[in-house]
Amino acid sequence: MTAKEEFIALYQDSIQRRGAQQFLDYLTGENSDFFIAPSSTRFHGSHEGGLVEHSVNVYHCLKDYLSRPRTKELYRMDFTEETVALVALLHDVCKLNYYKTDYRNAKNEQGVWEKVPYYTINDTLPYGHGEKSVYIISSYMRLSREEAFAIRYHMGFSGCEDRNSIGKAFEMFPLALALHVADMEATYYLEGTPVKA
Repeated sequence: MTAKEEFIALYQDSIQRRGAQQFLDYLTGENSDFFIAPSSTRFHGSHEGGLVEHSVNVYHCLKDYLSRPRTKELYRMDFTEETVALVALLHDVCKLNYYKTDYRNAKNEQGVWEKVPYYTINDTLPYGHGEKSVYIISSYMRLSREEAFAIRYHMGFSGCEDRNSIGKAFEMFPLALALHVADMEATYYLEGTPVKA
């Protein structure tokens, strides 16, 4: 099963609220590059389809994190399958139609200059990162406060936000911390530089 097929299956099985099908229609439509976009310009998922692969990876990492007895019993993290799928699969929709391919000159293995493709940013909706994802999703579906804050603060302390706001959001909305942990796990361990044993 491809990452696109898995994403669509998870989405359709789990996200049933009003507007969900219209949003999926948009993501799969001709005005969206969600399923072919990279996840970054140079780092994790910097290849065609990297964004959908990352989204599915975050889903699996979040499911695993939330299945721990400690998160359920001590931290009281108990979320519906719909909420888990929605925040994990859609946390980075801010990256759709965000990257473009450009070309630069580089030497190949024989030392000859040639044009090679690379990704650049073409931000036509400069609205931040997590908040842009919340904005885009909210155009189709109503988010709970917990879902909106989780998506908004999924970058954690690696973003440009006020540090006090991040800590407060993590305290008030445990799903925000859980999604951040899942995002970092997917980024650095599943998609980044392989861990040395």
